[in-house]
Amino acid sequence: MRKPRDFDSELKALADKAKQLKERRVRDLGALVTATGADALDADVLAGALLDAAANTDKAIGEGWRKRGAAFFQGKQRKTSSGPREEPEGTLPLGGGAASA
Repeated sequence: MRKPRDFDSELKALADKAKQLKERRVRDLGALVTATGADALDADVLAGALLDAAANTDKAIGEGWRKRGAAFFQGKQRKTSSGPREEPEGTLPLGGGAASA
């Protein structure tokens, strides 16, 4: 005869795992903010920039951000050809950027 499954303990284990994954994601995002230098921005500015990025529907702008992010994670330092901005690689523009309305 098979042992009956303890659904309550399985659900609790899944809930604990989901909580751990969520906490890890929050820590990873915090580390990303720090690594990019965005922790120097006011919380309002950072939130506004992230909201603009999340609402972006222009695929060309999104692709530019993707390439810049990939270069940041690969540790490449290169000049951007999209304009006269002089921010260090991996930082958010202080005065808004291409996503500002």
